[in-house]
Amino acid sequence: MNTHRLIDTNTSRRRFIGGSAAILAGWGARTGAAAGHSPQRRVVVGAHPWVYAATQPNYDITPALPQIFADMAYAGLDGIELMHTALRPEDAIARIQALMQQHQLPVIGASFDGAMWNRQEHAAVLADAELIVPKLSRLGGRTLGISVGTIRWGSKERKSAEQLDAQAALLEKIFALCARYGIVPNLHNHTYEVENDMHDLKGTLARLPGSRLGPDLNWLVRGGVDPVAFLKEYASQIVFLHLRDQMRDGRWSEALGEGDMDYEAIAETLRQIGFQGDAVIELAHERDFQPTRPLRESLRMSRRFVREVLGY
Repeated sequence: MNTHRLIDTNTSRRRFIGGSAAILAGWGARTGAAAGHSPQRRVVVGAHPWVYAATQPNYDITPALPQIFADMAYAGLDGIELMHTALRPEDAIARIQALMQQHQLPVIGASFDGAMWNRQEHAAVLADAELIVPKLSRLGGRTLGISVGTIRWGSKERKSAEQLDAQAALLEKIFALCARYGIVPNLHNHTYEVENDMHDLKGTLARLPGSRLGPDLNWLVRGGVDPVAFLKEYASQIVFLHLRDQMRDGRWSEALGEGDMDYEAIAETLRQIGFQGDAVIELAHERDFQPTRPLRESLRMSRRFVREVLGY
């Protein structure tokens, strides 16, 4: 393992409808109360399936769900954060409940995204949320990681005040929808929210100051933000984490812990701020990357690293 030294660069409801009592009991034992409601809450360590989606047509993980659940159970994870597209099919609840039962692996939440800055897209994005959130609640999920969308991927273009107003207006509606179903929303960042001195994220927080946050620590690094400083500044609002690693040359490592990010400093900061949310491993690989091992092994190594270094 390398010495992890990248961050100093510029750098509640739980409910299973039709689920088994065994899963419910196990999930309750693992998670305790919802984020922020109990000083004794154990940090739940899950994983997000983006690394699988990246190899699927249209990034649709539905056909890969049996493999995803099997691999994440093998890796010893506490739960799975789904991509919201997996909840769109009519049979999604029955399909996912069967996999939860088979692998004794609960759904802890889902990621969700849309062009929220574009008022012309509001009706479609809200309709998607109104489809997804009730299904997520029925599966026992309790978190929704929200990405607000970029004007153009790879662009440094800043959103205007009007676009940030539109973004906040739609977020308010999605937050209210989540509240009706016992789901805890959090703002999930890529680079575009935190580049340019965090213009996008600060614009949202200026309009919705009470928003809860689910930072992706690696995207913070790639956006030029020190994750330790971010964790300290926004400690009271952080309820969720995405964990990934990268090498000194900026390329993603195969597993968490094989890169050069300073996770020892991150772990110390998380202890200092008393983090009690969920921590989700989200592996990603460059397009030209050739894996040296099955994904399940990289997930298992990543889970071990979180236990040994972060203490979760």
